[in-house]
Amino acid sequence: MEAHKNPDCLRSLTRALEDFRDALVEFLELHMTHDGPGAVGRGLAPAVFALDDADPEEIERRSAKVSRAAGRAAAVTPLAGISVNVQGVGVIDPIVNWQSMTRPKPLVEPKELLHTCDYALGRLEGLILQAEAEMPSTVGAEAMHPTVWGVSKRLWRDRHYRQAVTAAAEAVVQMVKNRTGRNDVADTSLWQETFADRTPQPGKPRLRWPGDPTDNHVKNMNAGLRNFAPGVQMTIRNSSTHQLQELDEQAALERLSTLSLLARWVDECDLLETSVQSTN
Repeated sequence: MEAHKNPDCLRSLTRALEDFRDALVEFLELHMTHDGPGAVGRGLAPAVFALDDADPEEIERRSAKVSRAAGRAAAVTPLAGISVNVQGVGVIDPIVNWQSMTRPKPLVEPKELLHTCDYALGRLEGLILQAEAEMPSTVGAEAMHPTVWGVSKRLWRDRHYRQAVTAAAEAVVQMVKNRTGRNDVADTSLWQETFADRTPQPGKPRLRWPGDPTDNHVKNMNAGLRNFAPGVQMTIRNSSTHQLQELDEQAALERLSTLSLLARWVDECDLLETSVQSTN
């Protein structure tokens, strides 16, 4: 199914764009913008300058975070139609070229890029509504989360059910690694730390169910995910990887369904991060 006709794919792109926008806002907190009617050399000088008291290492960390998020959100540009025609350069992707704002002759400026993100988010919302209205009713494996079904469908159709489950489980783990930027811990530990009931630490973000953290439903979801997510890793991914015995179709379908549910919940969670900035 084409991306612009798949509501789940569009929701994933929406989350990726929201993460990009949030990361960009955090990056801009350490900078002053070179704009306004009195700005000298606007269009020639960089659009942003680092604050005098900003820690260069923290700037670099936030810059890397924006770049990672830009890579995940780049597919939004053709879908939302937000390419920009820059005189003397041609048509550019404003998300991919975000870092040009820090260089002479910037291709994009902060306020315009933030407005572009807001427009694209609205465009994606419209595409989701349209895709849902036009999508035929589907029940079964093909209706699962695109991260799960996308990597498992060929194996599934060839009746390699255990391998299909393994591929889907690994894809869901990679989804969380991409979201959190973490590749420094084992997979089970990744789930445990990502949903841990502790505040975020530098380099150790958390995923949290959206909403008021004091609300009973939100608390129950967070508590459940702390146990459910690593449990899925240990009972589904590890067993399908290390046991050579083939799964029958029903057993495999139940496992794929569980992975699909986990992937949908990961999509819905908010990413909480923190950072340490030098006060010198």
